[in-house]
Amino acid sequence: MDIALLIILVIVILLAFYLVRIYNQLVSLRNRYKNAFAQIDVQLKRRYDLIPNLVETARGYLKHERETLESVIAARNAASNSLAQAAADPSNADAMKSLVSNEGALAGALGKLNVVMEAYPDLKANQNMMQLSEELISTENKVGFARQAFNDQVMTYNTYKQSFPQVILAASFGHSQDATLLEFDEEIQAAPSVSF
Repeated sequence: MDIALLIILVIVILLAFYLVRIYNQLVSLRNRYKNAFAQIDVQLKRRYDLIPNLVETARGYLKHERETLESVIAARNAASNSLAQAAADPSNADAMKSLVSNEGALAGALGKLNVVMEAYPDLKANQNMMQLSEELISTENKVGFARQAFNDQVMTYNTYKQSFPQVILAASFGHSQDATLLEFDEEIQAAPSVSF
């Protein structure tokens, strides 16, 4: 009987180690996708910080385009608020949808600003405007790379969580919700074209 008890004890210990390993892997993967979202957060905040400078530089030239400038700032503020909500909980699908929607509105407003800027040759030749536009394009590319890294981490987390036997245990370990991919509309994924 001692051997049977020893075998059962060994099996229980091995099972406990296996469960701890699954739990730790779930936590590790969740932290990775949250960290990946933090990289998106950094780049979008940088983008949001550039936009007021771009608008302020353009303001002197675009006196008659006040509505366009105000729509860019309003869209930037809405996107910034959505980013704060999504950053607080990157697993919240509603926060991600709101971020995607507000980023779409911001991209549209920036597109209108680009069209307006084309009509002002002095503005197109302005050194500050060219530098800000280049920084904005660079930041858009960084956002794209950060978004891809985030989506890769989300896929890894979701795949692991949905695999057997993790799918049975994940909810009891506090991992009941799948992480949500961050998929912008096609017009947001492409860096805005600013030509001077």
